[in-house]
Amino acid sequence: MKINLGCVLTTWWLFAFTGGGGAAAAPVIRPGELWPDDRGQHVQAHGGGILQLGGVYYWYGEDRSETNARINRCVACYASTNLAQWTFRHQVVRLTDPEELGHGWVLERPKVFFNDHTKQFVMYAHIDGRGGYKFASVAVFTCDTVDGDYAYRRSFRPLGHESRDIGQFVDDDGAAYLIFEDRPFGFRIAKLSDDYLTVEKEVCLISEHMEGGALVHYQGLYYVIGSALTGWNPNPNKYATAKSLAGPWSEFKDIAPPDKSTYGSQSTMLWKVTGTKATTVIFMGDIWKPQTQWDSRYLWMPLQIGDGKVWLPEPKPWTLDIKTGEVSFDSN
Repeated sequence: MKINLGCVLTTWWLFAFTGGGGAAAAPVIRPGELWPDDRGQHVQAHGGGILQLGGVYYWYGEDRSETNARINRCVACYASTNLAQWTFRHQVVRLTDPEELGHGWVLERPKVFFNDHTKQFVMYAHIDGRGGYKFASVAVFTCDTVDGDYAYRRSFRPLGHESRDIGQFVDDDGAAYLIFEDRPFGFRIAKLSDDYLTVEKEVCLISEHMEGGALVHYQGLYYVIGSALTGWNPNPNKYATAKSLAGPWSEFKDIAPPDKSTYGSQSTMLWKVTGTKATTVIFMGDIWKPQTQWDSRYLWMPLQIGDGKVWLPEPKPWTLDIKTGEVSFDSN
């Protein structure tokens, strides 16, 4: 029997966000399950990041749809007002090997910043190829609108260093930073230039060999999370803390039981929701399926965080009140 996946996802979307009936209910985030957008299609925003403009959140990530042309690497953009229900906006990048990297070239972990001075949207991504991950650079794109066609500008190695997995961080003062994995040395935190089009200066080298770097500033401390270098295979992600981005950073510790390998996921971003009653930090992770990449899932969970400690609870359905910042767990 052939199953219409689009129909199944549409039914799931209606049930999840109306409680199975006609009345609206609090939207539920279900870690590890299919995450249908407004079209009933599984969200394609792998290795992604969030940009907030006013009351709207934009989720950018790798679009690994089966229907994409094999020569292209694509980035999709989705919009939401509650971080649970996502509307597909546009495939903002559809790129064909701009650096002649050859078969199997990659464009991964897109992250978008909005520059308030230039009014430009600037995307960074990991671009690689040439017989494995030897190009080890960042690609830079720009656009005049949040969900328009992003134009490829150039690639470079930030401050001359290798760069593979990247992460983004915007501090409470509005300063923008790139996190990038520099295989020979560890991973680096670097400040972007005023126009965000290049990397201005290094803030810190963390000598741990980790990727999937994610940062958050919470109650006076910086928390960084990273993943060990195990390719597609999940591993125990770890965290460290510091009073300053420049360090010194504490010893790295597990964010979850090490035998659970971060519940099969890998960090991509930490997102802070500051509400009227509570502040919630969301762990955003990818559950990779290398053989069926379009079916890779997401593990989003509120972290237990504070006093220099981080813990990722066992995944289960949950809801977020975007106004108050409060989290509740679904019993179904």
